[in-house]
Amino acid sequence: MKQFDSAQTGNTDVRISRRAAIGIGSTIAAGMLLEMDLFAAPAQRKVVVVWSEGTANVDPASKQVYPDDINTAIAEGLKPLQSKGWEIVTASLNDPDQGISDELLQRTYVLIWWGHKKHRDVKDELVSKIEKRVKDQGMGFIATHSAHFSKPLKQLLGTPCSWREYVADGTSAEIIVKEPKHPICKGVKNFNLPKIERYGEPFAVPTPESVPLDGLYTRPDGQAQSGRMGLCWTVGKGKVFYFTPGHETYPDYYRPQVRQIFVNAVLWAAPKQIA
Repeated sequence: MKQFDSAQTGNTDVRISRRAAIGIGSTIAAGMLLEMDLFAAPAQRKVVVVWSEGTANVDPASKQVYPDDINTAIAEGLKPLQSKGWEIVTASLNDPDQGISDELLQRTYVLIWWGHKKHRDVKDELVSKIEKRVKDQGMGFIATHSAHFSKPLKQLLGTPCSWREYVADGTSAEIIVKEPKHPICKGVKNFNLPKIERYGEPFAVPTPESVPLDGLYTRPDGQAQSGRMGLCWTVGKGKVFYFTPGHETYPDYYRPQVRQIFVNAVLWAAPKQIA
């Protein structure tokens, strides 16, 4: 058996075989890996929370469309994110802590918000915590449809966030991919919504940094009217996206194109280091 040159320990020669040396090296390496595992931080979970005020499954007209509420429908559309390591959580105004405890908020990397009739019921304390999480810590925030009037969006953008008009009269709309290379538009082509609540420009918000989705309303009298459908901002360290469609009596959140937009928007809005 081939031996290494001797090493001196006092007056005694110590000869170590190649096999023994390899064994010792493997033991040391295993020990080092074990030590690294013991001190390594656990993998960070990527959490997206879908929040709604809990009215869509109560009002008779909307309950037929969203029997399990709108947050459930949006969350179902986000299932492709699970293969990318995302955890999808639904929350409601009716839950303890209005659906968002301090612990959950600190784990949330993207918060999706749908509200309609109960904007005023959301506590200012919660709104301030959401604002801080976005501006200071980079959480993404996505508001949809009537959540343009939500307290968190108005607080983040610092404007009334009001449209000129709100009309549900049988108007249809074409959703137009204005910026095909924008991440929110990945895999999305122009599509039509047979009915939409028409939100008339101007929209009282800061100038967006991008408008990846535009729109063209067709009113019942045949007149065409333009309106922005997807707008983006950076607010502090966080990203904010607003999506116009989503009336509670129309099945927009079940449509494949809309679901793709939300999947894309979550990945876009998430902090870069975890997306």
